[in-house]
Amino acid sequence: MDNVSSGPVVTIAIPCFNEERHIEACLADIFAQDYPPASIEVLIGDGMSTDGTREIIGRIVSQWPGAPRVRVIDNPRRLQAAAMNAVIAEARGEIIIRMDVHARYATDYVRQCIAVLEATGAANVGGAQRARPKTWFQRALCAALDSPVAVGGARYRNADAEGFVDTVFLGAFRKRVFEAAGGYDPMAITNEDAELNQRILAGGGKIYLSKKIVVHYYPRDSFRSLSRQYFRYGQGRARTLLKHKTFPTPRPAIPFLMVTAGGALLLKPSWRRRAPLAFGAYGALVAVEALRVSRRHGWTLAPAVAAIFPVLHLSHGVGFGVGLVQYALKPDWAAHAVAAGGGGRT
Repeated sequence: MDNVSSGPVVTIAIPCFNEERHIEACLADIFAQDYPPASIEVLIGDGMSTDGTREIIGRIVSQWPGAPRVRVIDNPRRLQAAAMNAVIAEARGEIIIRMDVHARYATDYVRQCIAVLEATGAANVGGAQRARPKTWFQRALCAALDSPVAVGGARYRNADAEGFVDTVFLGAFRKRVFEAAGGYDPMAITNEDAELNQRILAGGGKIYLSKKIVVHYYPRDSFRSLSRQYFRYGQGRARTLLKHKTFPTPRPAIPFLMVTAGGALLLKPSWRRRAPLAFGAYGALVAVEALRVSRRHGWTLAPAVAAIFPVLHLSHGVGFGVGLVQYALKPDWAAHAVAAGGGGRT
């Protein structure tokens, strides 16, 4: 590591479960940070992994001279939100930097997170969610995720974006901001980061997206896993809407509105004659956009990209609808603060 004269103590918080294929690369990126190892601690909230994850962690730490202190904290509930709460409760760092095992980090990631926090006065900062492919399907998915048709213009997906936003990928924040906001919702199955950021915004804090904070992640590698992921995303966002009665932006509800409109066209007899026109227009949009984004990623990807768009929309929209029913009938956030105070500029 390069020598850095001084800096606040940082806790890197990592939720983890059965990650023997990815944990070594993640820790290697952490150990390569150009920030003083003595000012970093790494706390891994492990959901009682049943593969070789813990053994790999122990081996890597013992073989890496001068590495930051690494400690594993049990997370029997396995939820990422629960892991983050358990880890941060034991953190000695002034600043908490969330990391994901399935991502790769620039060597200045920690340093840039701290610099952006200090320069902007934001309560939470992060970089864009840059997708990186390994397989042919992931290449197609990365192309699709470059399109506003897939992500609804989400700024945290744009590697060139800079400024205040409603949420960021992963995130870095001072521990006192986290405590003032009330921590992660311990019952959140997905969408826990955006839900926390929504409470930070409600408390007067700001969220900042910086292109200087560079992180890449590996997206899902099949239609099935992608569909399951976005179905769960939809459920989580529906839960957040019911809990807070609002969104910072209407973007998360758009796929549900599309699915609802499509279902209405098919089910309502007087509207069925309009269905071919509506679905034809959607198909044309998807086809044209697939060709447009495939120009940079490879023309052969266009058919897969065109198929990915409706999978994203349908999975998220149906998941959102299921979540609305599920959590309207049985809300599970009664014990957690809906909008904790604090979380403002620090």
